[in-house]
Amino acid sequence: MHITVRDVARHANVSISTVSRVLNDSAHVNQDKKRRVMEAVKQLGYIPNPAARNLVRRETGAIGALLPHITGEFFAELLAGLDEAAQRHSKPLVVSASHRHASEFSQALRILQRRVDGLLIMAPELEAEEVLEMARPGISIVFLNTRRNSANLHTFDFDNYGGVNAMTRHIIGLGHDRLAFVGGPDEAHDAQARRRGFRDALSEKTYAMEITGDFSAKVGYEAAIRILTDAPQTTAIVAANDLSALGALRALHERGIDVPRDMMVTGFDDIPSAKFATPSLTTVHVPIQELTVQAVSHLAGLIQGDPDPVSHMEPLPLVMRESTAARKMEPNFL
Repeated sequence: MHITVRDVARHANVSISTVSRVLNDSAHVNQDKKRRVMEAVKQLGYIPNPAARNLVRRETGAIGALLPHITGEFFAELLAGLDEAAQRHSKPLVVSASHRHASEFSQALRILQRRVDGLLIMAPELEAEEVLEMARPGISIVFLNTRRNSANLHTFDFDNYGGVNAMTRHIIGLGHDRLAFVGGPDEAHDAQARRRGFRDALSEKTYAMEITGDFSAKVGYEAAIRILTDAPQTTAIVAANDLSALGALRALHERGIDVPRDMMVTGFDDIPSAKFATPSLTTVHVPIQELTVQAVSHLAGLIQGDPDPVSHMEPLPLVMRESTAARKMEPNFL
């Protein structure tokens, strides 16, 4: 009877991709799973097929990127970084989007990984370890702004928690104690970290209202209207991204609310529109283009050899503009 990798996976109670990663030593696998696979190989007498292992290691010369979205100003900056880095390393670039849905991510990964030697993956709704379980053996992967539990990975993150925490503490330091937070999707790693950053900056004397959003201008607009109705004493809105903040600015403008005199508004990302809004938006600067260049350069090195795992966390500075004020004013809602 011919023993296959599928038999080994069934005997060890792991996925086929996990067996392949153990046999090819191509990615981190926890010790328990590795032990079970090796015991199954020994007990079943499995002999890997050399031709199949060479096929696993096929090279295409291309790199890929799997992102939540490929539209909007933030992702335009990210794509610019991808393009710059790919050209720098003379590698074709293939890009796909998951639209923040796990099923779409799985399908996109399955198709994309056949066409590239390495991947830059940004998956806020998943954990890096989940992604590795789906990935084909031997492919090099660098993660960008993705939750992970293992230290033995290649990750480039920006400080979602620290950025919002610093901004919220700055707002409170200006004398504001009635705040509202417009967040992102509950299931998203980056949205969760930003919400924690907001909450941890609050004191017992601070009143805060929280609204779950989706990082869109539409929800930011609707959130501002809700804040004016349900929490009219609010004097500062801390938004989890710039699009939500810009939507809030529009709603406040339409209702005659002066920003920053009657209400302060802050964002996160520092997209180009933040500088040109009226008033210009105080925000947290994310150097996404530069960070992407670093991540892709590391990926190119990972494809060529086997550099040590990296866990880079990018600190984020605050950018002060016209939408925040140095002193608290009494609300004057019309």
